[in-house]
Amino acid sequence: MKTWGFGIIGTGSIADFHAAAIKELERGKLVAVANRTEERAKAFAQKEDCGYFTDYKEMLASPDIDIVCITTSSGSHASIGLDVLNAGKHLIVEKPVAMNTKQSLELIRAAKQNGVTMSVISQRRFEAQHVAVRNALDSGALGKLLLVEVSLPFYRAQSYYDSAEWRGTIEQDGGALMNQGIHSIDLLLWFGGIVDTVYGKTATQTHQMEAEDMGLALLTFKNGAFGTIMASTSIQPGFAAAMNLYGEKGSIKLEGSAISHWTVPGMEPPDLGGNTNYGGVSDPRSISHVNHRVQMDNVIDAIESGKELYLKGIDGLRAVQLVEAIYESSAKGEPIKLEEVSE
Repeated sequence: MKTWGFGIIGTGSIADFHAAAIKELERGKLVAVANRTEERAKAFAQKEDCGYFTDYKEMLASPDIDIVCITTSSGSHASIGLDVLNAGKHLIVEKPVAMNTKQSLELIRAAKQNGVTMSVISQRRFEAQHVAVRNALDSGALGKLLLVEVSLPFYRAQSYYDSAEWRGTIEQDGGALMNQGIHSIDLLLWFGGIVDTVYGKTATQTHQMEAEDMGLALLTFKNGAFGTIMASTSIQPGFAAAMNLYGEKGSIKLEGSAISHWTVPGMEPPDLGGNTNYGGVSDPRSISHVNHRVQMDNVIDAIESGKELYLKGIDGLRAVQLVEAIYESSAKGEPIKLEEVSE
């Protein structure tokens, strides 16, 4: 059995979750991390018992590195990701895949041209309650989907945005939609399908920052269903992310990582437990690394045997494309029709 060598670029808080997930892989080992600041790189490497680099390009030259995780600021994902793919390394990139559709497409095409695998982190798809919802939709038990509602009434103090120069900037981070909301937007697309049109409004209401701390959207899916999105980091004291799905035959309500209501004909409500405060209500670290590990295992399966990736580059692109369209709609004051994008 081959042990795949992992490298992590970036040593911020999300890198801890990647390192914890890699530790639990039977077929993976953390070989090295990279950070421009030697003190940070060295401290992370000592904690995780691995090597370190201050230049990630030197790490990419190492034959011991097979798979690279990018955990840096969102605005750097595209440029670093291209370097990873062009070095012939497989790529696991944190959300969002990039800051716009053009950058996302460049990454997808680079992966294809270099014959390597690329996966975008969206670990919430693997949570039991979301798998149960997808199964209910796929079985037809909910009937025709009518409406999907997403709500993220989160809270972030001003100190969160002041903690790094890039936080809350449009080019490097994004706001409540692109940063905090991107996982729920991915789930919305996984459940609802391809979006046809969107009307959006964004505002910065309570923070000193460039990007939005409030985003609203009304969607029409190509299958005729509707969708709504509310994402904020201004809601005191912060409440759980929620998602409601209404079909012709039944309804499902999700709160945090728990199913709060289940009316699905012919399907008993799954006994999954769950935590209504899970997922970064007011603390961005209140998540688990377990489903990062599940996704990493799937990436290794795809590399070794050609198994289909659970999360492809196109999945990450579609979430970014929708947020981009919401921004455009808000700026123009009119609905935006999304272009069809394929790999």
